[in-house]
Order: sequence, then structure tokens, then C-alpha cells
Amino acid sequence: MEAEVDKLELMKNPVTLLKELSAIKSRYQTLYARFKPVAVEQKETKSRISAIVNKTMNVIQKLQKQTDLELSPLTKEEKIAAEQFKSHMPDL
Repeated sequence: MEAEVDKLELMKNPVTLLKELSAIKSRYQTLYARFKPVAVEQKETKSRISAIVNKTMNVIQKLQKQTDLELSPLTKEEKIAAEQFKSHMPDL
């Protein structure tokens, strides 16, 4: 309750409010700079994984055509795993 009162008092003082906003902006910029490389790396990694999976699927399909063999249907667990994978990799 006391924290809410302090916040209300801060809002009444525009100078204090501007200082708080400046501090929040600075913290945001620091965090953004720190985590942006992580987001970029994550995106690149997902893209590489997606490319590898697509390439693998193409090889499997070519092998099936060349050998006239079909894969057996996926088990329940394999279907669940495939769906989970696809939900994390929408590019597939």
C-alpha cells in the first residue's frame, strides 16, 4: 500500500516523473542492447535448423522414390513430437 502511495506522489511531481522515465528508458536501452544479439543468434539458428530439416526431408523423399519404399506411419509419440517441432519452427 505504501508503495502505491509513493508512486502516486511521484506522479504529482513532473520533474521526479521525468527522472523516473529517463531511468526506465536507460534501463530498457541497456537490456535491449544486451539481448539483441541473442535474438539475432536465435533467429539465425532457427533458420539453419529449418534449412537442415527441409534438406533432410527432400533427401528422404528422393530415396523413397528411388527405392519405391514408403516410411511406416508415425507413432503417436512421433506425431506429437513433429507437431511440437512444427509449432516452434513455422518456416517448415
